[in-house]
Amino acid sequence: MWLSVLGLLLGISLGLLTDMQIPSEYANYLSIAVLASLDTLFGGIRAHLQHMYDDKVFVSGFFFNIILAAGLAFLGVHLGIDLYLAAIFAFGVRLFQNIAVIRRLLLAKWTNKKETEESLG
Repeated sequence: MWLSVLGLLLGISLGLLTDMQIPSEYANYLSIAVLASLDTLFGGIRAHLQHMYDDKVFVSGFFFNIILAAGLAFLGVHLGIDLYLAAIFAFGVRLFQNIAVIRRLLLAKWTNKKETEESLG
């Protein structure tokens, strides 16, 4: 789990330190790729906290989500509609759901630990 968070922090740091410009034509693709990767990252953290984490599922989900989202954006560009908005909505909803579950799991873990310490002390 911590390897994913370390990779995210390293990527953000490298992105902020470099002066790389992304052409505006690719802005939709980049926004979807970032949301897809964040969705996969938080899904992996959630799976780890629920003791269901699997490397194969995480890696395959990461690449499948990005390819699917980029494919939707590409198809939308060629059809002349903003189909990438559907992917942004779907990944956004899943992202907030995963964050909510992670928050509940961490709160439950913290509460159980605090209750255990109080009963022992």
